[in-house]
Amino acid sequence: MVDMEVSIDTSELQLPGEYDLESNFNEREAREWMRENWHKSVFFAVAYVVLVFGIQHFMKEKKAYNLRAPLVLWSFNLALFNAIVACRVWKQMAFILSTKGFKQSVCSQSFFVHPISKLWVYLFVWSKFLEMGDTMFIVLRKKKLIFLQWFHHSSTVMITWYGYVDMLAGSGWLVILNSSIHATMYSYYAVRVAGFQVPRFLAMVITISQIVQLLGFVIMYTLIIFWMEDKVCHATWTSGFLSFMFSLSILVLFCNYFLKTYLGSSQKPKGQ
Repeated sequence: MVDMEVSIDTSELQLPGEYDLESNFNEREAREWMRENWHKSVFFAVAYVVLVFGIQHFMKEKKAYNLRAPLVLWSFNLALFNAIVACRVWKQMAFILSTKGFKQSVCSQSFFVHPISKLWVYLFVWSKFLEMGDTMFIVLRKKKLIFLQWFHHSSTVMITWYGYVDMLAGSGWLVILNSSIHATMYSYYAVRVAGFQVPRFLAMVITISQIVQLLGFVIMYTLIIFWMEDKVCHATWTSGFLSFMFSLSILVLFCNYFLKTYLGSSQKPKGQ
C-alpha cells in the first residue's frame, strides 16, 4: 500500500457540535493499525468464502433454520447504524458542497479526519465485515445464494480497507450514498422478514437505487483518475483503477440481477 502524506484544508473542519466520542477518536492510530494489518482483510475475505460454502454444503442434508427473530433484529440494527452514518457524514459533505463545490466534495480527505465524520467513516469500513452475516442467514435458511451476494461482500471488505488506509478520494460520497441505501434496504428486509406485506415495487426501487449509486461511482472514479493529473485529488493509479474496476464489476452484476429478477421472470427477489 502507498503511504501518502497529504495536507488538508483546515477550513473544512470548522463545524460545531462535535460529540466527545467522535472528536476523541484517534484516526491516525486506527489508520496506522489498518495499514500494518491490511493482509487481514484478505484473510477475512477468503475465510468468509470458505465458511459460506462450507456451511452451505453442511446444510444440504439439514432442515432450514427459521431465524426470523434474529434476522429482523440484525436487519433493524444495520438499518439504524447506516442511517446514523449517513446523517453524521452528510453534515461534513453539506458543508463542503456549500463552501467548496462538487469537485472538492469528491476530492476532499477531510472526511477521514473531521471531528464529526472520522469515527463514522472508520466504523463504516468495519460494518462491511458485519454485513457478511447477511450471507450466513441465507445459507442457514437455505435460501438461494447468488454469485453477486458473496462476491460483493468478500471484495467490499478489501476495497474499503484499502481505501481507508490510502484516504482515497471519493470516500465521502461512497460512505454517504452506500449507507443511505443500506439504511433503506435493511429497513425493507426487517419489515419483510417480520411478516409484513411489502410491495414488490419497493424492492425494485432499492435495486435501481443501487445501480444508480454504482453508476455514479464509476463516473466519480473516472473523474478522479483525470483529476489526479492536477494533484487536486489524492489518489494513486492503483487505488483509482481498482476502485473503478470494482464499481464497474458490481454494477454489471447488479444490472444482470435486475434483468433476471424483475424483467426476466415473475419470481420474487431472493437476497441482495
